Amino acid sequence: MSTALPPLVEPAAELTKDEVARYSRHLIIPDVGMDGQKRLKNAKVLVIGAGGLGSPALLYLAAAGVGTLGVIDFDVVDESNLQRQVIHGQSDIDKPKAVSAQESVAEVNPNVDVVLHQEQLTNDNALDVFRDYDLILDGTDNFATRYLVNDAAVILGKPYVWGSIFRFEGQVSVFWEDAPNGRGLNYRDLYPEPPPPGMVPSCAEGGVLGVLCASIGSIMVTEAVKLITGIGEPLLGRLISYDALEMKYREVKIRKDPETPKITELIDYESFCGVVSDDAQQAASGSTITPAELKAKFDAGENFELIDVREPHEYEIVNIKGAKLIPKDRILSGEALAELPQDKPVVLHCKSGQRSAEALAALHKAGFSSASHLGGGVLAWAKQIDTSLPTY
Repeated sequence: MSTALPPLVEPAAELTKDEVARYSRHLIIPDVGMDGQKRLKNAKVLVIGAGGLGSPALLYLAAAGVGTLGVIDFDVVDESNLQRQVIHGQSDIDKPKAVSAQESVAEVNPNVDVVLHQEQLTNDNALDVFRDYDLILDGTDNFATRYLVNDAAVILGKPYVWGSIFRFEGQVSVFWEDAPNGRGLNYRDLYPEPPPPGMVPSCAEGGVLGVLCASIGSIMVTEAVKLITGIGEPLLGRLISYDALEMKYREVKIRKDPETPKITELIDYESFCGVVSDDAQQAASGSTITPAELKAKFDAGENFELIDVREPHEYEIVNIKGAKLIPKDRILSGEALAELPQDKPVVLHCKSGQRSAEALAALHKAGFSSASHLGGGVLAWAKQIDTSLPTY
């Protein structure tokens, strides 16, 4: 059965002479033509995040002639972003990502109207922000936001293109619960439940090959163009998985899960995804020290053991002097408990505090009641105490 869909957007009234010249390579493709380009001009597309996937997506959507681009991002440009977030440059460091993206889009195509949403996407604003757009592109890097995007799109009947990247691998699909071909489905049909907290590392923890963002972002834009103009076979009901090391694409069929509950309202996505487990929250409560407090321990010559629970490759990039590396998984499995001292306090740290809180919970259960962890991790230490250290 064909999965072809009717065009998502009605065509604009006309193209100017300059627009005809700009989009001539589109216009001579029979499947796009004047009608398709007018639909792109009339389209309103929201890109969530001006980061790894948002960067190529915004640039190519602009180049394609999408008339209105929304950008929602509350972050600022950091030097570590520049390895993959090609919409930003060296002079954009410390600038709001949404503003930097708007300036780059204007250079690519001044005909595009860029709408900035310099705020975090939350339950309070998601429906209002989504309502004005025809299509949404979601390249966020955390499960809580992914489920929020999905549920808001379902409630409003909006289609969206989803992309995900990690190290050398990426995934792309299209979700649209109310698809007119009667074969609609949503993200929960693919992932009914989020993975346990800490099981799937983020790109910040595990890394990502910079150019992978271009590979996956370009597929996302291709799907957006197809949906807007009504051409080709969209990835609705199909998941494309890309392995850059093997240079292989794999297609997986997605079917509607009859057990998926009907989505009628937005929920507490932080709790649903267990951003930090209850045990970790409880362990961290009263057992978290600040970078200043850790420095004071060093300065006073206190007898304690500082344990870095990150992975070896992270330790090589940056480490706090004197820290001993014991990856979190070895602590959670119990394998490394014998390596921890019984005669002095233990302080754990990771990159930002989440993994060390999970490890701290395991230590408390194992009887290391005096163990604590560094709030904010090595990032906070590098920012507040030792500014000579690199961040990643």
